[in-house]
Amino acid sequence: MSSTASGKNGTWRNWGGTVAARPAREVAPASVEELAAAIRRAAEDGLKVKAVGSGHSFTSIAATDGVLVRPQLLTGIRHIDREAGTVTVEAGTPLKRLNVALAREGLSLANMGDIMEQTVSGATSTGTHGTGRDSASIAAQIKALELVTADGSVLTCSEKENPQVFAAARIGLGALGVVTAITFAVEPIFLLTAREEPMPLARVLAEFDELWTENEHFEFYWFPHTGSTNTKRNNRSAGPEKPVGQLAGWFEDELLSNGVFQVAQWVGRAAPATIPAIAQVSSKALSARTYTDIPYKVFTSPRRVRFVEMEYAVPREAVVETLHELKAMVERSGLRVSFPVEVRTAPADDITLSTASGRDSAYIAVHMVKGTPFQRYFTSAEHIFTAHEGRPHWGKIHTRDAEYFAGVYPRFEEFTALRDRLDPDRLFQNDYLRRVLGA
Repeated sequence: MSSTASGKNGTWRNWGGTVAARPAREVAPASVEELAAAIRRAAEDGLKVKAVGSGHSFTSIAATDGVLVRPQLLTGIRHIDREAGTVTVEAGTPLKRLNVALAREGLSLANMGDIMEQTVSGATSTGTHGTGRDSASIAAQIKALELVTADGSVLTCSEKENPQVFAAARIGLGALGVVTAITFAVEPIFLLTAREEPMPLARVLAEFDELWTENEHFEFYWFPHTGSTNTKRNNRSAGPEKPVGQLAGWFEDELLSNGVFQVAQWVGRAAPATIPAIAQVSSKALSARTYTDIPYKVFTSPRRVRFVEMEYAVPREAVVETLHELKAMVERSGLRVSFPVEVRTAPADDITLSTASGRDSAYIAVHMVKGTPFQRYFTSAEHIFTAHEGRPHWGKIHTRDAEYFAGVYPRFEEFTALRDRLDPDRLFQNDYLRRVLGA
């Protein structure tokens, strides 16, 4: 699924096919010492440095024409501390492997996003999140991290050690250094009961506060051109385990959610006029189901249909109004949108550039299938999101710049001042960081 493999001519491409880069050289360090040496050598050669994960960002946040650091040899669990309830992992470890390894040890993260293809450092550095009333993004579950800075020195940070760096580097955008290890808070593995059911959009919006209050993890998908949603409520459960059966799982998760959906996207691309009719069918294809399983089997699902995405965090109290505006815009625009809109929430956290920094947030994600023109839809959606002081996901498409971020992030200057201190010569700079953080 990851498309970090280089092409024949040394081109790196991201998963969504939106970014390509040709680095001067690539390194795959096998240790922190090797990485530090590669960073020092790049500085001597006058080359910029960027680490890439699995290429799941839609922005050019990881692109470079300098030295591309691939973390595939920096993987695995370094240490489990059951007493402290922590696990320390190498930065290149895919979330998929971390989840399986933790489950084997009887442990789990408290919350996670809906895709687990990313590396732990790629996911946290861009602010990857799931949905939660009380439990926040993956980065908010970090207890400590290790960072190689621009001069090749290794910095460890936590609430007690280098707390200023810790506040920023948990979602560091790759601007402060290369993360080499992350210590996460974990807990004994638990069961979640997932309740998935269709619900009219009007009802979801009218009852949003109750649905949010009554469930640990609430999210829904709205199908544009319809008044229908599919809702998902995940709550902790005493059991027993009742996983989705293999056949039912294949039918619902693979055939309907990926296979039929892929065909619907192909038809929609070929004949956009059919999209509203397809949306009516798609919105009714998934029936209600309830199942109970360990967290990663409930939170995450395969995503085989390639897409491009824009996602904004708005203040949670503004979500219903924002969605009403989005629906009205789609209806009057003549746009044909074949991909559902995903809505999730997160509690406020204390990370400098987290999309939920200092405010309870709701996330609204708009998608288009890879290869279809998305600009008009995304631009119109972005106008609505920014009118509510929305904060875009760092790894998803947006057009905002440093001036905008200085207005919506109260601690923006705290981050840029720290960057000036840790990377004064902008070794980790690229075009994306120049735009979002300023020169």
